[in-house]
Amino acid sequence: MKAMALDQICDLLENRSPLRAVEMPDPEPGDKEIRIRIAACGVCHTELDEIEGRTPPPRFPVVLGHEVVGRVDRLGPGVSSWKEGDRVGVGWIHSACGRCRYCRDGNENLCAEFRATGRDANGGYAEYMTIAEDYAVRIPDAFTDAQAAPLMCAGAIGFRSLRLAKIENGKTLGLTGFGASAHLVLKMVRHRFPDTRVHVFARKEKERAFALELGAVWAGRTEDTAPEPLEAIIDTTPAWKPVVEALRNLAPGGRLVVNAIRKEDADKDQLLRIDYPEHLWLEKEIKSVANVAHADLSGFVELAAAASIRPEVEAIALEEANRALLELKAGNIRGAKVLVL
Repeated sequence: MKAMALDQICDLLENRSPLRAVEMPDPEPGDKEIRIRIAACGVCHTELDEIEGRTPPPRFPVVLGHEVVGRVDRLGPGVSSWKEGDRVGVGWIHSACGRCRYCRDGNENLCAEFRATGRDANGGYAEYMTIAEDYAVRIPDAFTDAQAAPLMCAGAIGFRSLRLAKIENGKTLGLTGFGASAHLVLKMVRHRFPDTRVHVFARKEKERAFALELGAVWAGRTEDTAPEPLEAIIDTTPAWKPVVEALRNLAPGGRLVVNAIRKEDADKDQLLRIDYPEHLWLEKEIKSVANVAHADLSGFVELAAAASIRPEVEAIALEEANRALLELKAGNIRGAKVLVL
């Protein structure tokens, strides 16, 4: 099969082609596994974290990609819930132990044996991949392959972030950063909480304009002050400055949800600006998001289908994966980038 493989950790500012086009043996499904013929795979910021070593793969070469959509191509022994030809999606969660208290409670994302698609196991920057049948989700016919791919991570992690933000209809919500995940969160909020006023903080004018186009009541720069205190803010950026500025914009008792697998070190000195009375006092709180559980994938796909939520996507050929990653690194995005096969 064709694939784009990562051979080593590198700095994308120095190595502009971190992925290598390769031919690999087609994977064979094991016990209770399915093989997927991949049609589309979203490009996620977490791939930058893998390439640059903030969440490094345990071995090389590895095939990145964890926003996967395709068709079941082959069944391993003992598979009971899928048949060949079924349309299927795969997210960041590739497997977990299934036995610990976190798994029993439906929080497999907190399992000590959590394994990530495209990091701990080969992912979707390829023609085929395999996964245990219990960790795949069904994709409704309402979505094209390219539309469905970002739902597997950008949408699902946004779904979990919104739940952890404890938003209710009519409360004020902030989104800092406005890429693949945040624009889907805004679409969700407009459907589920129509009276909630959403305020967006973004570096670039085109991102702020996009947010207003999708229904935000206000859009400003990262360092701006929102026109009203915000009861919750979801941070979807790789940087630290948005965290500090978001804390300043929280209402008393407000909650900041940090939706990031890793943060970059470039502006870590921004944390020295934290002033206890301004940023943390009055019972403000910070909640991190750790990956996604299987229920987040299935729950968001159902919501997106019912609410006719469609991500904005840019389709890119698999062979152009390096270009897509560089554009993501530079912040040159509108919605989500998707590799198509």
